[in-house]
Amino acid sequence: MMDSFSARIQEIYQQESRRVLATLIRLLGSFELAEEALHDAFAAAMNQWPGEGVPDNPRAWLVSAGRFKAIDQLRRKARFDVSFEEVADRLEAELACEDEEPQGIEDDRLRLIFTCCHPGLAPEAQLALTLREVCGLTTEEIASAFLTSTPTLAQRIVRAKAKIRDANIPYAVPEGQELQERLASVLHAIYLIFNEGYSASAGERLIRQDLCGEAIRLARLLCQLLPEPEARGLLALLLLQDARRSARVSADGNLVLLEDQDRSLWNREQIQEGSNLVLQALASRRFGPYTLQAAIAAVHSEADSTETTDWPQIVGLYEALLGQSPSPVIELNRAVAVAMRDGPERGLALIDHLLAEGPLSDYHLAHAARADLLRRLGQNKQAHAAYRRALALSQQGPEQRFLLRRLHEIETRLATEKK
Repeated sequence: MMDSFSARIQEIYQQESRRVLATLIRLLGSFELAEEALHDAFAAAMNQWPGEGVPDNPRAWLVSAGRFKAIDQLRRKARFDVSFEEVADRLEAELACEDEEPQGIEDDRLRLIFTCCHPGLAPEAQLALTLREVCGLTTEEIASAFLTSTPTLAQRIVRAKAKIRDANIPYAVPEGQELQERLASVLHAIYLIFNEGYSASAGERLIRQDLCGEAIRLARLLCQLLPEPEARGLLALLLLQDARRSARVSADGNLVLLEDQDRSLWNREQIQEGSNLVLQALASRRFGPYTLQAAIAAVHSEADSTETTDWPQIVGLYEALLGQSPSPVIELNRAVAVAMRDGPERGLALIDHLLAEGPLSDYHLAHAARADLLRRLGQNKQAHAAYRRALALSQQGPEQRFLLRRLHEIETRLATEKK
């Protein structure tokens, strides 16, 4: 019997712990106190539910239990610091004035996302705090995902919580124009989490599916709680990109370029969902850069091969994207699409111009793209130098192995030319 209750409580923990924590943070006004209260509430459930049965509304029971446990803990601490007594009195007074079930419980996760992604926090702190508090990843898991030491990551989270407390960052969803401005921070944080999972910045693994999955879960949650067109656009982008996951890495862990991927391995269910979300976001006429990127991914997903891809449409979408969100990386992507539409000479001229301007001089993918176009043009000596530059700048194992294979291919060509 105890084993079945343990399994049931574990199931409830998986389903409800992040929601309960979000509500406790709002009610208690402290991340640390809420986290302790969450653990105390589940400990109480382990003791009481086997005899009393699982309540009809376990989440409300856990919130209530956690709140009472927090007040008890504050009373104990007040023996050594009277300031805790004042906090306990305030929480008890608030509890006495409330209905049986705390209000706003369904919106608390959304409030927590906006708090964790507040622009007053450093971007790396936003990512760490969101993964820790909203997704429930351990500090060790987050540190491993971002190739950071656990103590460094833990300090990052501690500093972020202190900043929220000391700066009185509100635990609330902003309204009006501020909502649109703050939404950009939330979307960007989710996008960065996915990007690190989809193409890790360093290390031996190209894909970290745990991070991709968490980012998609966050984007889906955001769409459910806040149905904004650009939130739909972001979810569409993540789904369409993730749909190609199985084809991006070979059985031996090597990178497979889009043009060489087995498209039968693409997840068509995700592609369909992502494409539908793109259409919904575009129809709103209030879309932004994530929707345009998703539209580009959707065009790729519709084609049977690189040769049959609608490159004119992709170039047009990149031009629209540059109009909304100009950046050298987007210009680079447009240059590659122009090369596919108009030929490698035209794309190479655009990339050389970008590299001459400076911002991408240390960006390995710019040199890799230039090397590929030189390779296609048969300019093997220049391609060899460009691949070497890209290899020197790359920090990711699968990419490095791919670039080495390209270098060996070019060296074979050069050797043949000398004969």
